[in-house]
Amino acid sequence: MEIDLDKIYIFKTNIKQLCANCAVSKTLSSDVAILQWSIDTDDVDCVLRIVSESLSVKRIINIINDLGHECYELN
Repeated sequence: MEIDLDKIYIFKTNIKQLCANCAVSKTLSSDVAILQWSIDTDDVDCVLRIVSESLSVKRIINIINDLGHECYELN
């Protein structure tokens, strides 16, 4: 699959741990609008990368905030 670089969104979060059964993982994995996602929990900014052709930055931030985490777009 070829990824459009304009559709990769990068965020700073406070997500320190991730597991297959946690709410963040379940939510991001089950959202059909999210093509790929990853969180670098070893990075000081706990960087979240999302590839989506239809979600907006605001919507992604709302998804993470609704799960009880902080999320800010990185430029």
